[in-house]
Amino acid sequence: MKLQHDRAPIYEALKKLIADETIPFDVPGHKRGRGNPYLQEFLGVKAVEYDVNSSKTIDNAMHPTGVIREAEKLMADLFGADEAFLMVNGTTSAVQAMVLAACREGEKIIMPRNVHKSAINALILSGAIPVYINPGLNTELGISLGMSVNDVKMAIEENPDAKAIFIVNPTYYGICSNIKEIVKLAHESEMLVLVDEAHGTHFYFGDNSPYGGIQLGADLCALSMHKTGGSLTQSSVLLVNDDRINPHFVRSIINITQTTSSSYLLMTSLDLARMQLALKGREMINHAVELADYAREEIKKIGGYKVFSRDLINGDTVADYDVTKLSINVSHVGLTGFEICDILRDEFHILIEYGDANNFMCVISLGDTLENIDKLVYALKTIKEKYGSDKIEIAKVEFIPTVVSVSPREAFYARKMPVLFTESDGLVSGEFIMCYPPGIPVVAPGEIISQDAIDYILYSKSKGSVITGTEDLTNEYINILVY
Repeated sequence: MKLQHDRAPIYEALKKLIADETIPFDVPGHKRGRGNPYLQEFLGVKAVEYDVNSSKTIDNAMHPTGVIREAEKLMADLFGADEAFLMVNGTTSAVQAMVLAACREGEKIIMPRNVHKSAINALILSGAIPVYINPGLNTELGISLGMSVNDVKMAIEENPDAKAIFIVNPTYYGICSNIKEIVKLAHESEMLVLVDEAHGTHFYFGDNSPYGGIQLGADLCALSMHKTGGSLTQSSVLLVNDDRINPHFVRSIINITQTTSSSYLLMTSLDLARMQLALKGREMINHAVELADYAREEIKKIGGYKVFSRDLINGDTVADYDVTKLSINVSHVGLTGFEICDILRDEFHILIEYGDANNFMCVISLGDTLENIDKLVYALKTIKEKYGSDKIEIAKVEFIPTVVSVSPREAFYARKMPVLFTESDGLVSGEFIMCYPPGIPVVAPGEIISQDAIDYILYSKSKGSVITGTEDLTNEYINILVY
């Protein structure tokens, strides 16, 4: 039976609940905003009215049998998956659910080292053992790439007992690995394929976009609908193909880590985003691609800036490229991505997604306009004229190869003591340290801290990057393992 994608069942049930003037003697305590006029003024009457608790007519996310279950079926159908789960703890919880569902304590999982910290946190929760693959590197741009198929094949041959392979599609800068070939290798070896698609929701709709993981045969995919799909921040989707994993088991895993008080604002935003993507997604994503391509051509005309493009595709570590990630190298402008990020914010009131030592990146998505693209181009032209120089910054690749001494779980729970970060070379880290965004750990629990990692963090900090992960909020000290 063909599903009706012009409906939003959770939204419709919420509207009826409010229209019926149902009296709430349950939580939340603000009682549709009446109990907190400050909150009502801040969010508006509609938002606080729709901030409700689970009940029979609006279903329950932990055990859905009504409108939430209907919304899940619509979501799965739209993305071509067998099952879909509405996630309200962000894609972090979706990534953790994938790893927990695929691997038990002591079992191996193959993954690129340039994963988001949520994936390594999932190793701490599950007790799974990482088999890291170093990603490809582009030393000219100073970025890490995807995984080489040959490296994946070698990792499988050396670790035939691994239970899963974890892929990022795309990376923060829009780089895609060869998922189709990796899926083939994994499934031939009875391994699951898990895909972190936090920045790839739009892949399923654009005519000129890379393919999504579900389309390429992956078993589980975590999508940040809020990033490029149009839902509210913190709302995400976990997609499941049920050929190799039981989706009922996946739901039981989700119910361990996800809140029992799922936000109806977040779930409704997923429902409405799904409906919009079903009705207008192709048109909207294609328009975003056109805007991104226009921005590329205009920024190239300024000179100095090197704009990433599909020219990066090499058939292996860059199997495809997401053009909606407007990624720009600034080495020949004499500035860092950190500095351009700050100038755009402070002088032009323009917020971008990310800047590092060599590059910066803007996300072009559903709500962008030609007018705002032109303002960005003007700002970059002005910055080059005002602050640029002929000095060429030496690219400092944001990926630092690491050596794992003990598992992330063992390190997290081990005895630790703080030492000066500048004096930690050769010691085993008991915590994360990273530049945020993107949240890819430079050092993770259980890894030997290298002088290269220390130098990169200190350099990034000196250029204005936000350093996170350590218990010490000043980042002067890092906890190391005590044996």
